[in-house]
Amino acid sequence: MKTIVKVLLRGLAVVLPVVVTLYVLWWLGSTAEGLLGELIPQQYYVPGMGILSALVVVFAVGLLAGFWVFNTLFAWAEKLLERIPLVKTLYSSVKDLMGFFPSAEGKPAFNRAVVANVAGARIVGLVTREDFSGLPEALHGKDEVLVYLPMSYQLGGFTVWLPRREVTPVELTAAEAMRFAMTGGMTTGETHATAPAAEAEKTE
Repeated sequence: MKTIVKVLLRGLAVVLPVVVTLYVLWWLGSTAEGLLGELIPQQYYVPGMGILSALVVVFAVGLLAGFWVFNTLFAWAEKLLERIPLVKTLYSSVKDLMGFFPSAEGKPAFNRAVVANVAGARIVGLVTREDFSGLPEALHGKDEVLVYLPMSYQLGGFTVWLPRREVTPVELTAAEAMRFAMTGGMTTGETHATAPAAEAEKTE
């Protein structure tokens, strides 16, 4: 019985990430197809044009983002959103989350992974701010950095001020550091996760 359960769990570990990933992709595609597909006249509509239209719109916005006029109008629209309490919170959270993804320069906004010393414990985190100019005086840290500490198996974490001497840079990307923290240190990514196995094969 234990062997059967072990095999089932092993299979679940393989299947579940694939199913969840495919479901998210399907949901995004079907949403784009449903919203933008309705804007296309029926006589011209072909299945898949909604997704294609979404990609075209995103690409066009990316091109316009390089122009000063577009950025000015977008900043004005952001100010309007910030006046709506619930919308402001949701929009700001999603915008901050996008900072973990690569930017136009190829690097995420939070690309410095560190090991932080917190109350004697070593925790993997991401440096989110080193310059506190423009913030209230109470938020200014003297020789401190702001570090985000993600929680294992949860979409959450803590943002803490730490002395610069208490953080040590580590050779991990932001995505690898997040994966390491959120999986309880079980994995960091293909490169780092397969390294121990490769070393073990060499010693055999």
